[in-house]
Parts: sequence; C-alpha cells; structure tokens
Amino acid sequence: MKGIVFYGSLGKFTWRMLATVLGGQGVVVFLGALVARGVGLAQGDGNAHAWLWVGIGLAVLCFLAAGAMRRPWGVTLGWLIQVLTFVSAVVVPAMLGVGLIFTVLWVGSLVLCHRVERQVAERDRVAGADSAAR
Repeated sequence: MKGIVFYGSLGKFTWRMLATVLGGQGVVVFLGALVARGVGLAQGDGNAHAWLWVGIGLAVLCFLAAGAMRRPWGVTLGWLIQVLTFVSAVVVPAMLGVGLIFTVLWVGSLVLCHRVERQVAERDRVAGADSAAR
C-alpha cells in the first residue's frame, strides 16, 4: 500500500484531507468525552470529570494535529491520535467503532491522496513537456 507514511512531508492535497479527518475526529472525540462523563456520573464513578477532561484534551490534540499536518511530524502525531482513540475505548466501548472508522478514513486518505498527487504530478510533467515542445 503505497502512500502510507509515518513521518515526513506530505503533499498539499494529502495534508488537507488528513487535517479534515482529524477535525472531524476531534468533534466526535469531544462528544465521546461527554458520554464518558455522563456514564461515569450515572454509575457513581469518582473519575467522571477526569474522563471529561482527558477526552477534551484528546479532542484538542486532534485539532492541534490537524493544524500540524504541514509539518513532517504532523503525520506521526496523527497516527498517535489514532492509537489514543482506540485506547479511549477502555472508558467508552463505542470509541472502538469511532477509532475503526477514523483509522479507515486516515489510511484511505493517505493511500488515495498519494495516488491523486502522483497523477497530478504526472499530468503537470506531461503538460510541461508539451509546452516546452512548442
């Protein structure tokens, strides 16, 4: 699967798509944090408010990582967020589904955007060769 990277610079289309995935993931993780607090309060868990703040921290990290996609380490941070989303399923089991969905979107964006950027580069190369021949 070409295009799956863990560190390095990304093309403009790729980092924009990954930032979009992380932005959506941040919203859903925040909602998951609210669920964790609500379930914790309903069960009398003394850590209910702590789960809320941890979830909010992960959501903020999603938004910060979305802004960092232009940096070489941004994609590494994005992978870390995917792992942390799965870890959050310890508190809210439904986050396992959320982690699965967003990891599929993450990997799919990496692979498909790499392919699109390769095709655009080829098209630009051919167009440049055609204009140079005139």
